[in-house]
Amino acid sequence: MKRTLLAVAIPALLVAGAANASIEVWNKDGNKLEVNGRVKAMNHITDRNQVGEGDRSNGRIGFTGNTQIAEGFTGYGRFEYETFTGDNADNETRYAFAGLNFGDFGSIDYGRNDGVLKAITAYTDVLPEFGGDAANNDWNVLSARTKAVLTYRNNNFFGLTDDVSFALQYADDGDNSLSGDHSFDTTNQSFNIGKSREAFGATVQWNIFDTGLTAGAGYAQSTGKKSKNIVLEESTSGKPGKISTWAAGLKYDNYNLYLAANYFQSKLKDGLYFDVEEGKIDSISDLKIKGIELVAQYGIDLEVGRIIPSLAYVQHKVKDEDPEASGSSYLTKYVSLGATYEFNKNISAIVEYKFNLLDKDDDGAYNNTAKNVRESNTKAGTKDVLGIGLIYQF
Repeated sequence: MKRTLLAVAIPALLVAGAANASIEVWNKDGNKLEVNGRVKAMNHITDRNQVGEGDRSNGRIGFTGNTQIAEGFTGYGRFEYETFTGDNADNETRYAFAGLNFGDFGSIDYGRNDGVLKAITAYTDVLPEFGGDAANNDWNVLSARTKAVLTYRNNNFFGLTDDVSFALQYADDGDNSLSGDHSFDTTNQSFNIGKSREAFGATVQWNIFDTGLTAGAGYAQSTGKKSKNIVLEESTSGKPGKISTWAAGLKYDNYNLYLAANYFQSKLKDGLYFDVEEGKIDSISDLKIKGIELVAQYGIDLEVGRIIPSLAYVQHKVKDEDPEASGSSYLTKYVSLGATYEFNKNISAIVEYKFNLLDKDDDGAYNNTAKNVRESNTKAGTKDVLGIGLIYQF
């Protein structure tokens, strides 16, 4: 297995790193353009009252470009678009940013990009179909893809060592976490995330010599102010307080073996949260969310292609620090068992079974239940899920 160094790759490779394969369509006079795409035919087999059930097929198309300005000085850009099929079909601009690379002095870019903490949460975001819970959520700051981010990266510590990299990021009213404005629709029982706020964050990673071991850590926080008393008996909106998130991870990638572990903690001060027992959004004084993710994979070369079995454990738990609150609850908790069969670099088949360990009273079970059954006694959010798919990429 090739050493996976997604988090410490040079920015020119970073912008092209979304696809394992790409087509070079232009390379002349210091200008290079590559096109990448992917079609995933995917179905989630589970209870029909559970979020994400059924067809989850999607397609992506994008391009990456680099231009040589002077020796050691380049410009780059990336755009990628995704569209889903099925009943809940939607579209998303995944990436749209441009920047300048100054060699040993690092790079700087602006636009829609990954939150800086995703460099750490990506250690465990490698499952065949599921996973990515630490990045794709509303309670971690600068962990998901987000708009309007200014990012500085230095991947060789100013030319002193290739083993240490770091990144700094500022979100100009672009972070997607719960630090933004919110509204609660009492008719549809939904919690809507509105305009987000400013945020900043930083990460550092150490590729420990040639051992295949990489350690990383990061911190991010929003710049929101504390909220005032909020009445949420009807459709209203409020401005939650500050969220801070820190994450630490460790991964080993060598000799066909991949092992990874992540831990994160987010803290919400004077904000909003859904109370499952009361069935409504309520204000809280102090909320902590802690998560751990563990992954083990091993690549086995076959006469034709390659198979990669995968095993993972994911647990995220929320705890209200208010002594008068009801205690703690799981947001997500499952064991994943799956495999990827790579016929070649362009096409692969995936299968993954998620053993859902949520209890029916957990907050995650409510969030995992389809909106149209949330007011009934249905508790579909505790069901297992089987994902089966075929991926073609270039």
